[in-house]
Amino acid sequence: MTRVAAVDCGTNSIRLLVADVDPASGALVELDRRMTVVRLGQGVDRTGRLAPEALERTFAACRAYAAVIKELGAERVRFVATSASRDAENRDDFVRGVLETIGVEPEVISGDQEAEFSFTGATRELAGRDDLAKPYLVVDIGGGSTEFVVGDDRVRAARSVDVGCVRMTERHLVADGRVTDPPTREQIAAMRADIEAALDLAAETVPLGEARTLVGLAGSVTTVAAIALGLPEYDSAAIHHSRISYERVREIGERMLTATHAERAAIPSMHPGRVDVIGAGVLVLRAIMERTGAREVVVSEHDILDGIAIRTAEEAEADKRRSGLPNR
Repeated sequence: MTRVAAVDCGTNSIRLLVADVDPASGALVELDRRMTVVRLGQGVDRTGRLAPEALERTFAACRAYAAVIKELGAERVRFVATSASRDAENRDDFVRGVLETIGVEPEVISGDQEAEFSFTGATRELAGRDDLAKPYLVVDIGGGSTEFVVGDDRVRAARSVDVGCVRMTERHLVADGRVTDPPTREQIAAMRADIEAALDLAAETVPLGEARTLVGLAGSVTTVAAIALGLPEYDSAAIHHSRISYERVREIGERMLTATHAERAAIPSMHPGRVDVIGAGVLVLRAIMERTGAREVVVSEHDILDGIAIRTAEEAEADKRRSGLPNR
């Protein structure tokens, strides 16, 4: 087993996984997994720059994560940054801050790389299950972008498009500097049109209709699952591999887009950082299900973070073989 630390820094949240990984099978023993909502992508769609306060929130989380990584003794650390830092003019400030706090340079990966990591993390443990037909369509609904990946045992096609819960909220549901609460029909229609155009782009590369199992990742999807299951608090074990019908997704989406901030915040399983963006996230999921004809979504708590950890362990093992060093 190889002990690795994986950090995934997205538009809305930054997450850490420290795990012992078997490079041969991809089997993973989780030692620590945590998430902090830092809203790194605050205003990026409008200004093209990472806001100073967003950077400071992110670096504060990095300092806390660095302490955990040191305590648990990870032998290799990998920090992956996705949509917001790809888009920002001042991403050098971000790179420098991460290097100073965690000690590794963040990899600002492409959408295709993001899709491959997500697919690996979500599907490695599904191998051998006969109740989930292949090929899979893995959709990772992030803050700034959504990744679409079709594959069976490996990726066949992938595409990243610029629709995510934060980007859609800031683009369509903000008026006079504040999130409209609840949004108007016109705002929802404009957001839906944006999502449909993005699905058209994704379909140019990814055969969305060929997939037989839809696998949904990331906070918007897992929050929908928590609400659908009526959980008294967020419970990863209950959410992981739950199956949520299209009818429930549509119902929850309508509820989120007509509720007030206070009503959404009162949902026991709702993370405070998702209260303002969950409506957009559910709308993206609903549109995907309607476009693909999926009657349900299989929800996975294992995603890009797990994929990063698995690939990092594989690379560490390959380096050991090249250098002739024994495994730990």
